[in-house]
Amino acid sequence: MRVMGVDPGLTRCGVGVVDGAPGRPLRLVHVSVVRTAPDEDHALRLLGVERGIEALMDELRPEAVAVERVFSQHNVRTVMGTAQAAGIAMLAAARRGLPVALHTPSEAKAAVTGNGRADKAQVTKMVTRLLALDAAPKPADAADALALAICHVWRGGAGRRPAPAFRSRIEEAARAERERLAARRTGGTAQ
Repeated sequence: MRVMGVDPGLTRCGVGVVDGAPGRPLRLVHVSVVRTAPDEDHALRLLGVERGIEALMDELRPEAVAVERVFSQHNVRTVMGTAQAAGIAMLAAARRGLPVALHTPSEAKAAVTGNGRADKAQVTKMVTRLLALDAAPKPADAADALALAICHVWRGGAGRRPAPAFRSRIEEAARAERERLAARRTGGTAQ
């Protein structure tokens, strides 16, 4: 199963993709960070995150998406941006009919280290070891995204796939949006 893990963030959104199955070796497919500038307009930052995640989904074709569950933090601005980035990842997956699972940071940490309170260095070290990487993924957002993907694979890929009728409505809406955008680029109008 190919799983995309997303560690949501507005400045740095970690994306990691692994192939694997429970009890089987894991293979790194991709790891990166979608970045936006903190001084850029908020709406444009959200658009940048969306374009980055959607391009990776289209290129890498995950079968499921695991997103870090956002918890309330002391800094409301940070949690708002994080929640918005998480919503973008879930929406992009839904548009493609992909199942989405939310995992808490402690679930992902426990999956890769055996300790739900592991620090970022421990998570990075174990992700590096589990994927047999020559170098640790950096920054920590990238390692966290891989930990989410690994957690999801090892949990058997449990996640909700949109029901067929809902999936067809999503696909129809996505097709209409693609046609609308294509018409806009060519100067025509889409019905």
